Amino acid sequence: MSHSLDILWDNDTLPHKELFMAEGVNVRFAGELQRFVQQRTSASGLYSSASEYIRDLVRHDYEREEQRKWQWLRQELQAGATADASEFVALDADSIIGEAKKRRKKHDR
Repeated sequence: MSHSLDILWDNDTLPHKELFMAEGVNVRFAGELQRFVQQRTSASGLYSSASEYIRDLVRHDYEREEQRKWQWLRQELQAGATADASEFVALDADSIIGEAKKRRKKHDR
């Protein structure tokens, strides 16, 4: 037997709510997963409804993914942030634009 949960997103509580365009989601659970959700949403559970529980899971997953992306960016920037000043090369906008124009001309041939 499957269990159906109709989840309506609460757009006022979601971070970056513009990313969440769905009006609703239908989720079905069976067996152990169904019992687990029912435990979490029973009178003695942590959540008042299955929808609240699922929204919380999605929010936490979204936050973990955002943290993972920021961690990746920090790691990518670490070498530059800890580099010795002697490792830097002085650049100016005109030379960068000039180099880009040269590459573009070479590429267009």
